[in-house]
Amino acid sequence: MKQFPAGLGEVSRETQTMLKRYVELLLQWNRTINLISRKDEAVVWDRHIVDSLALMPLLPPDFTHAVDLGSGGGLPGIVLAICTGKPFHLVESDQRKCAFLREAARALDLRVTVHAARIEAVQLPPAPLITARALAPLTVLLGWSARLLAPGGICVFPKGRSVDEELTAAVSEWHMKVESITSPTDHAARILRISEIERVGHAT
Repeated sequence: MKQFPAGLGEVSRETQTMLKRYVELLLQWNRTINLISRKDEAVVWDRHIVDSLALMPLLPPDFTHAVDLGSGGGLPGIVLAICTGKPFHLVESDQRKCAFLREAARALDLRVTVHAARIEAVQLPPAPLITARALAPLTVLLGWSARLLAPGGICVFPKGRSVDEELTAAVSEWHMKVESITSPTDHAARILRISEIERVGHAT
């Protein structure tokens, strides 16, 4: 079984078992649906699971539920639902990927609701936590998240090596508080924990 880096916190044996089952399902479905790149299958733990687990220390400890945007194969939404036991709303427009997400949620008995809809059109109650991974530039993510985020809520977005350029572009449109943490899987990438989000010109 994969040994998780100490910096990501302890992962219980039960959680490890569930993550292993999820990876088995992911690889099985990846034969017919493009959930992850085929070249990533051999490194799925380090490239996808550990990368998703890296968000765990940044989640608010008492959040009641969360929304994961553009869930795809469930990274990070399914992984975080496994590790926290909290309800997650997974938003994904691809019907085939939604079928996989529902099967993974059923097989693992997760508190997950899958929404087969475009992010711009989905109607959900405001959430205290929004996540998204490898989805869109930060300015776009903030636009999608603003109407779904509860007052005082936070967004946690892992970003790649263009993160500085994305932050520079975003500050012209958004007021926000940003905490930037170096990714444990790629020292050139970072995880952004964003709060106090408000569009420029809308401040009271």
